[in-house]
Formats: sequence, structure tokens, C-alpha cells
Amino acid sequence: MKLKIAVAQVDAAVGNLRKNIDHHVSFVKKAIAKKADIVVFPELSLTGYSVRDLNWDVAINVQNPGALKELAKLSKAITIIAGGVEEAENFGLYNSAFVFEDGNVYSGHRKIYPPTYGMFEEMRYFNQGKEVRTFNSKHGKLGILICEDLWHISLPYILTSDGANVIITLAASPTRITGSAEHLPSAVLNSEHHKTYARLLSSYVVFSNRVGIEDGVNFWGGSEVVGPSGEILATAKMFDEDLIFATLDDEAIRRARRLSRHFVDDSLELTIDLLRGVRDRRRRSRNVG
Repeated sequence: MKLKIAVAQVDAAVGNLRKNIDHHVSFVKKAIAKKADIVVFPELSLTGYSVRDLNWDVAINVQNPGALKELAKLSKAITIIAGGVEEAENFGLYNSAFVFEDGNVYSGHRKIYPPTYGMFEEMRYFNQGKEVRTFNSKHGKLGILICEDLWHISLPYILTSDGANVIITLAASPTRITGSAEHLPSAVLNSEHHKTYARLLSSYVVFSNRVGIEDGVNFWGGSEVVGPSGEILATAKMFDEDLIFATLDDEAIRRARRLSRHFVDDSLELTIDLLRGVRDRRRRSRNVG
């Protein structure tokens, strides 16, 4: 099966849900015009990143999505994945990825590792997601993560073990290491990271990062799509809004896993048993201490 994916690298207005939705609609229509099957937006693209105490004002409940009806309507022509603040059934707030498909709105993933170190303070405002599993789209099983989640190697491994051939990551990655637009260390580091996962898991990696300046923080963009052999299929501009496209082909995954069988031959049961052993040794060590 072949799948055309669009990555919408956009800026966002903090706390202005209406303005951000209109901006999404514009990019979705461009993706539809190019006959894309899926369009992916960055982390918290619907709300802005530094929402802090505005969280409750912009939170979205998928059981009553209200203002998102325009995106839901457009999802009859294209699957849309976008980031926002989710109000859950227990009234907790999550940094979430929403999936719009066939007129419906779903919670596709709740960020498991909201960073709270250095310049980040997400745990002050968001609950921590507790589950990672593939999202059953009409286009097949999709693995969806949010920014920091991708830096925890267990999560993409779990998603691909659960049947995902595509790891989609929504990000709001700031420029923390200075450099030129042609050689930004943050971009180089992230791209190498994506290529490594793609090769090791013989899967596609889709990375949608935002741009713009918000609360004094500059977001660098550089969104990309990486193939299952580690080849870069499409790259967005640095620091500017962009819309890129790539075709994902199951045959490329088949070739990658035929030529390098490390992922196919991986033993999930052995991994689980070994991790249980590590956990038990840690517990015993703490009890002794």
C-alpha cells in the first residue's frame, strides 16, 4: 500500500484557538489539493506551546469537540493529526495528539514524558499519559508520539512491536543550541536520531516541528520524513512555515526488513523477560539500601 503524507510546519498563536484552527484549515486544504492521505501538524499546534494557566480555556474534550467541527468536516477528505490541550474524562489536562478522520475526532496519544527541566515546565500544567499503543487508522496502524516521547527508546520500540510501520512525532522543539540555519546542531542531532530509529526499526519516521517565536523562545522547524533504510525523503525549511510531502510505500519496509532482519528476528518475549529481571534487581537493590 502507498500512502501520501503531508507535514504542515506551522507557527501558532498562544491561546487563540480560533486563529489557529483557521490556520490549520488553510494548510489542510492545500494538502487536500495535493491529494495527500494524511496531514500532520506540530505539538500543541491548535493552542500554542506556552499556554500555562490558559490551559483550561483552550482545552478540548473529544466527546464534545465544538470548535473543531471544521477540521472534523475536512477529515472526510483527509486524515488530520494535530496537537492541542485535551481535557480528559477525569478532568485532567494532557498534551495530546488529536486524530480527525471520517468526520470524527479521537485522542490519538497523550504525551507520556512532559519535560520539566531546564527551560521546560510541562509537568506543572499537564498530566502524564500512561499508555502507548498504535492508532488504528483507515490507513493502517500508526504510531503517534509527542516530542520528548521520541527520546525514550522504549516507546518507538513498543509502537513498532504493536504493528506500526510509521512513527509520527509532533514536536515543538526550541533552538537551545546556537548555530547557522545551514548547520543548526539541534536540527542535526534530531535528524540523526530519526535516521537511527528508522534503520533500527525498519520503519518510516515522520517529524513535524513548529516554527515561530513564542514567549522569547524560537522554534526551528526542519520537519522531515525519513524512510525505513534511513534515507531522508523530504525536509522542510528552517525557521519558516512550510508544507512538505512524501510517499510511504509498504514495499520499502518489506525491502528494509528483508535485507536487515534485526527487527523481524527480535524476540518480544525475551525482551519482556529481561526487563522484568532488571526491574526486580532494581527493587531488591532499593530494599537493601
